[in-house]
Amino acid sequence: MLQNKKPKKLSISPDYIIPRNRHHVSKTEISPNALSVLNRLNSAKFEAYLVGGGVRDLLLRKNPKDFDITTNATPSQIRRLFRNARLIGRRFKLAHILFHREIIEVATFRGQDNDDDKQRTNEQGMLVRDNVYGTLEQDAWRRDFTINSLYYDIRDASIVDYTGGFKDIEHKQIRMIGDPTTRYQEDPVRMLRAVRFAAKLHFNIEPETAKAIRTSKHLLAHVAGSRLFEEVAKLYQCGAAEDVQQHLIHHELFGQLFPQTNALLDSKHPLTALLTLALKNTDRRIHEEKPVIPSFLFAVLLWFPFMAHKTKLEQSIDTTQDPSEDETEELEPLMALEKSMNHVLREQCKITTIPKRHTQIIREIWLFQYRLQKRTGKRPQQLLEHPRFRAAYDFLALRALAGDESMALADWWTQFQDADVSTQNNMLAEQRKKQPRTKKTKKTRKKANPS
Repeated sequence: MLQNKKPKKLSISPDYIIPRNRHHVSKTEISPNALSVLNRLNSAKFEAYLVGGGVRDLLLRKNPKDFDITTNATPSQIRRLFRNARLIGRRFKLAHILFHREIIEVATFRGQDNDDDKQRTNEQGMLVRDNVYGTLEQDAWRRDFTINSLYYDIRDASIVDYTGGFKDIEHKQIRMIGDPTTRYQEDPVRMLRAVRFAAKLHFNIEPETAKAIRTSKHLLAHVAGSRLFEEVAKLYQCGAAEDVQQHLIHHELFGQLFPQTNALLDSKHPLTALLTLALKNTDRRIHEEKPVIPSFLFAVLLWFPFMAHKTKLEQSIDTTQDPSEDETEELEPLMALEKSMNHVLREQCKITTIPKRHTQIIREIWLFQYRLQKRTGKRPQQLLEHPRFRAAYDFLALRALAGDESMALADWWTQFQDADVSTQNNMLAEQRKKQPRTKKTKKTRKKANPS
């Protein structure tokens, strides 16, 4: 037995129901695995609905990335009903139903009960525990944006809409459910989600929802750095990175995420051109279903802060009057690079915790920008064989287009990497001719002082 008493069928007012003849969503557009989960839950006398982004995207005639389900069955009841289910989550328990390459996420209706020990907030008002179960209507009002609060019922193909999400989709509008300031306080990441949805769907952010972003932006400082890194990666990999960047700047969020880069933003600075080119390239790769690594994006975003710190460090060395001080000691060029990389990455990790595997790639891409300038001997062929060459070359090409590097250098590497061995040897011979000859100086041994 799944439970001693079967729950009663929910009674929903017709005012909140959008019948099949008022929308175009069809069961044939829904994942067979999602339909299987919905049918089994309904057969067991539970209420179950397709919810969130899946319904929203189907209404927008897009292919949903995920098909999420919500139900009045508790996580333990779901696990007993599905052998291929596993429970996850601390803040709110969810069930993942595993179907080989697809995972169907099933959540229990959420409720609201501030006195319940299962719902807790921290000093900043952020929800840190939220295992309060409720009704379908309560669940609808607990969701973040109206466009994500639509419920599709496969039994009669109707859509349940308590919050006005159907009209907001028609009006292409992102609107927060409830008081935006309070909802951002509960979870500041909602500000980034608003930006992502607005950019990806080409929607406008409703005025009150947008206004509260600027007054709540400082709350991002209270979000775990690892979570912010993931959210930033989602932002720039949603397929509309150019629009994302415009929204982040307009709503004053970019300075909260990348203060070092934000301090250098200027329409005449090569940084602006480099960012624009890189984000266009990212969007193109996403649409072509090519891989995009967060490391490359962060390398672009932090390149000019790295260069600025390196320049400042070099200037301090030249003008120092006290060479004994740690920050102004004489540094070899490679050591100056290393110190600058460490500083910029360390400062950024205070906000977005960049995993070590990504910081290593960022360092390699940056160091390669100096290695690619040296085109003599066997070095060029060796660089071609390096696993990070392609990313470094792409970075160099973007810098050249942005006016931050010589176009001749980028063109040389474009030709060299695709040339045959004979052509490569000729190109290297030409480079040797261009190298200035340096006179060898004889080293004189100091005579020992007579004692």
